[in-house]
Amino acid sequence: MKWRIALSLAILASGLVQAQEITLDKKASLTQVYLPAVTSEQLLSMNDLNVEFGYVLYQTEITTQSDSEELELENVRDYAAVYVNGKLQGTLTDSRKKMAIKTEPGKYLLQIYVENIGRITYGPEITDNSKGLFGEITLDGNDIENWKMLPLNVRKFPVKNLAYDSDLTDGNPGFYKGTFRMEGLKNTYLDISGWGMGEVWINSKYLGSYWEEEKQRSILIPTEDLVQGENEIVVFELKHHQQKTMKLSQTPVFK
Repeated sequence: MKWRIALSLAILASGLVQAQEITLDKKASLTQVYLPAVTSEQLLSMNDLNVEFGYVLYQTEITTQSDSEELELENVRDYAAVYVNGKLQGTLTDSRKKMAIKTEPGKYLLQIYVENIGRITYGPEITDNSKGLFGEITLDGNDIENWKMLPLNVRKFPVKNLAYDSDLTDGNPGFYKGTFRMEGLKNTYLDISGWGMGEVWINSKYLGSYWEEEKQRSILIPTEDLVQGENEIVVFELKHHQQKTMKLSQTPVFK
């Protein structure tokens, strides 16, 4: 019994039990990283938009006739978050290209945020290496046309230059900012459980990306990226705008 109590006290003292929670209480609008728009009657792939990697916003106006209509994409490379009037409807991939759009009948702004995970550099698909959205897209079997496509300068934009506010009610994707304190510098893991897909910066230095479908649910924060005292974190999130906290962990986190 005594050794169990001693072990528990030692673990508590080392900080391994209580993971520090970070509150992200400020948000920056994604409109700040919009690049010049391209308009087209039909969808254009990222290749046609000269976007090698990263994100593109595809948007247009749709008219629904019922409270549930099927959206179907011919090609999704590699991941898409679908929003209608700023409300997340769901996500799509090239293996899951259909979903229901649930609204009252009327006109709406359809926005599809697409992420290109990376180019294929080997294997049988190397000759079919298009990214983004391309081919037909329909709503209840009817073609959707007249697209506005906006490349998003997410990774290269200096996050320290973003304008933030404390209004987190906007449901669209954006940049979230918070702070946390470190009194002893050591390698730490950022637990991104509950988040969808996005990018992370620590003290304005790019840390890496995450995706909810991957087995690993944490990102290593190297000691050299941290400072004694207050540290700043910025998270770009494509999907879970309702999520407002992350945690620090002393060990990697997996599903």
